[in-house]
Amino acid sequence: MTEPDRRAQRAAKRRLRKRHAAERRFRAYGAIAVTTGILALVLLLGSTVATAIPGFTHHVVELPFHFDEMRIDPSGNRDPGEIGRADYARVVKEALRSVFPDVRGRRDQRALRSLVSSGAAFDLRDRVLADPSLLGTTTVLAVPLADDADLMLKGAIDRTVPESDRRVSDQQIAWIDRWVAEGRIDRVFWTRFFTSGDSREPELAGIRGALVGTFWTLLVTLALSFPAGVAAAVYLEEFAPRGRFTSFVEVNINNLAAVPSIVFGLLGLAVFLGFFGMPRSSPLVGGLVLALMTLPTVIIASRSAIRAVPPSIREAAMGIGSSPLQVVMHHVLPLAMPGILTGTIIGMARALGETAPLLLIGMVAFIVDVPGGPTDAATALPVQIFLWADSPERAWVYKTSAAILVLLVFLVAMNLTAVLLRNRFERRW
Repeated sequence: MTEPDRRAQRAAKRRLRKRHAAERRFRAYGAIAVTTGILALVLLLGSTVATAIPGFTHHVVELPFHFDEMRIDPSGNRDPGEIGRADYARVVKEALRSVFPDVRGRRDQRALRSLVSSGAAFDLRDRVLADPSLLGTTTVLAVPLADDADLMLKGAIDRTVPESDRRVSDQQIAWIDRWVAEGRIDRVFWTRFFTSGDSREPELAGIRGALVGTFWTLLVTLALSFPAGVAAAVYLEEFAPRGRFTSFVEVNINNLAAVPSIVFGLLGLAVFLGFFGMPRSSPLVGGLVLALMTLPTVIIASRSAIRAVPPSIREAAMGIGSSPLQVVMHHVLPLAMPGILTGTIIGMARALGETAPLLLIGMVAFIVDVPGGPTDAATALPVQIFLWADSPERAWVYKTSAAILVLLVFLVAMNLTAVLLRNRFERRW
């Protein structure tokens, strides 16, 4: 081998080593990027779950309540209206007085009552209405603690700091410790979080109203965006003549898919509320706005699914005498439906997490009642999270994280459904 050949061989080996080193660096960079993403996701989900778990539980205290029949049902007719109008706050006061008979001063009595939730009276009323046999008896029942007492028991309030720097006084801590020593306090799974509407008191607030409002909003969104999006995709892909107008429509559909969601909120505010005068804060308007936002995604996904159907399917159907409409309805759409459903579910998942367009159409209002239909005033789960996150009290932090976790569960479930549908029904040609 001549010297020039050896030099060329050495140069080739150097180049090969450089390429292999570059490939190893590229793989290392990719592994670092993936690991960083996974760690960030674990950190985010871990912190959210850790903060959300206390939001699903609450402390209750067992007290002996005396339901004086002469005060609650003086007529003795067991009339629900009369029983419901009784002063159950007084029943709570008397129960606390029976447990702490030595508390005399008005200020101390007020501090003692503040340990029990203001919703305790309503809980007692509901229990008496459900079971009138409680009248005339003294029964030990569990009622929720106020949010400050609950936070102290969860460790969110440090009892070692000076009394002036915390919301629970030393005397209140002593009362709570006495209840704990007597076995009166228990930590329970807080079903009220899922069965109640919004409230000014953290221990009474729930997401039921937001869940129902989200259901109606997404139902309107699906009812409008799915048929319109599939019909538009079928027309553009199968029947529309190729020309400038069709190209103009396709370009604008792609542009609409990238428009910020708040622009659709402004459109809904100006058109649906300002021009048509539709009911403000209603799921109907929210669904219309989200349908406009979701429509481009549905059209694009549906067109891709329809385009993936092989031309041989169409040619075979035409060969046996099928009309163009029959080809689409009987052959193309059934084969493209898995991809269409996948794109639709992903678009609905995006709509589920939207907040900005709903804020502009008034769904940010404080709504206590659970909506009974798409025209009733309502809020949505992302907006409820936004409202709670803006509240200054520490108890709302747990409520907000718990609601975020519920929203994430729905989003993961919808995306998982899309993946399962695709893997189960998708055909590869």
